[in-house]
Amino acid sequence: MPDEEKLAAVRELLPATAAGIYLNTGTAGPIPAESAKAMADLAEWELQTGRAHPSYDEEVLVRLDEARGTIAAVLHARVESIALTHGTTDGVNIAAWSLDWQPGDRLVTTDIEYPGVVAGLRQLCARRAVELAVVDVARDGDDERTIAAFGRAIDGRTRLVVCSQVSWSTGLVLPVTELAAAAHDWGALICIDGAQAAGAVPVDVETLGADLYALPAKKWLLGPEGMGALYCRSGLEDRARPAFAGSLGMADPGDPGSRLVTSARRFEATNFHTPSVVGVARSCGWMAMYVGLDWITQRAHALALDAFELLAAIDGVELLTPARRMGTLLTFRIAGWPAQTALEELGARVFAIARCVPSLDALRISVSFFNTGAEIGRFCRAVEELAHYRPETIPARRLLTVLGQRDD
Repeated sequence: MPDEEKLAAVRELLPATAAGIYLNTGTAGPIPAESAKAMADLAEWELQTGRAHPSYDEEVLVRLDEARGTIAAVLHARVESIALTHGTTDGVNIAAWSLDWQPGDRLVTTDIEYPGVVAGLRQLCARRAVELAVVDVARDGDDERTIAAFGRAIDGRTRLVVCSQVSWSTGLVLPVTELAAAAHDWGALICIDGAQAAGAVPVDVETLGADLYALPAKKWLLGPEGMGALYCRSGLEDRARPAFAGSLGMADPGDPGSRLVTSARRFEATNFHTPSVVGVARSCGWMAMYVGLDWITQRAHALALDAFELLAAIDGVELLTPARRMGTLLTFRIAGWPAQTALEELGARVFAIARCVPSLDALRISVSFFNTGAEIGRFCRAVEELAHYRPETIPARRLLTVLGQRDD
């Protein structure tokens, strides 16, 4: 298919793209119609038939395998290295608590991690008397400074390094391959938060050097809420052991005396909402087999670069995302405009769906493969209009008067 024809077909299968200029996949992506239908069909079947027949248990196990397999394809990983989770924070918590921490051990992370992840790490350190070292990342994308800062923080007491592949707040792409090598030099493991990477930028967990890699389904994988995955490198069975365990991680789920499996499935301690399991498998499969992962990441990056150049050319716009180390997230400020006020104005003027980063008082857009060049241009022109004014001086929006029937 020619690109324009393919893009039109893709957007038709993502109905939410018609609701506005969809620039918030970094919070939650649009669900493909195919995935929504598969989830609805199974939910209806459960309603009408029930979930108690023994054969349905077998069917559920098959669906779990499908979900693991499609996520493995996105990460270029082996299926046996994938465990299903309930999201990124869940996955990072599972990874962090899998180690046998001792008082005085050190956990290294960065000053740009997602608050939910940081909360879990702080709780672990408080309960296990572990030292938490927070590295200042070079916000301008200077990899050498970031790597050097990690080199100073990692030592022989370090058991785990936790960092994002792509920062949720600024879109900065971290040099995780080099950080993984630094951790391994000291015998430490690295857990990568892939929430803003998997499905947005190319990911090969083995090339990255990841020991553990956590991701959500609802963002760039276009899946449902409450689903995610954790990659665990093979060979860590003695070092990364589940803090909680359940029947899904057992060699024989029906035998309470069965041993835990050695695959990543050992971390699956609870059941999952089966329609959501089907949904994430269908979305990942749709992206990989119908759309194409290379096409997705290449197109998204090209559009993000276009958006960066257009925004950078606007007087009064300050970009917080470094051009040399950017993925598909762009964070920026408009002079004189509080971020929330600007977001509301852009939503009203061009139906832009984006978000704010409150800690930075900045706007953040997520540029994805399904966006069009016309949408990016229209959004940037609206930003330019705001930059020429202040909230109190910008001309009022044109309104349409809708004439209705008279009651008399």
